[in-house]
Amino acid sequence: MPSFPISGATTSAAPALRLDRINSQQVFQQARLVIYRYQEVCPGGPEPCGVVLQGARGRVVFDQPVLLPDEQFVPLDLLQGRASPRAGARIRMPRSR
Repeated sequence: MPSFPISGATTSAAPALRLDRINSQQVFQQARLVIYRYQEVCPGGPEPCGVVLQGARGRVVFDQPVLLPDEQFVPLDLLQGRASPRAGARIRMPRSR
């Protein structure tokens, strides 16, 4: 609950990242760089929930942010490698000639 109302502001937190409207490779690369720098500087620090990118700059956030129009929120689970539930199910067999 905000301490004062802002006319025209929405009450929801960061919207979902629209991968069809961005260069996702560049956004993920930039967001990972921000996370890696944070982990180097604060190795025992609290676990962030993601990164907010604004142009060429980024910052680590620990709660769901309310974004400015030119900002993008990249959740941490998209930046970390997620294990596929079927990752162990595939076994590559050598091809016979």
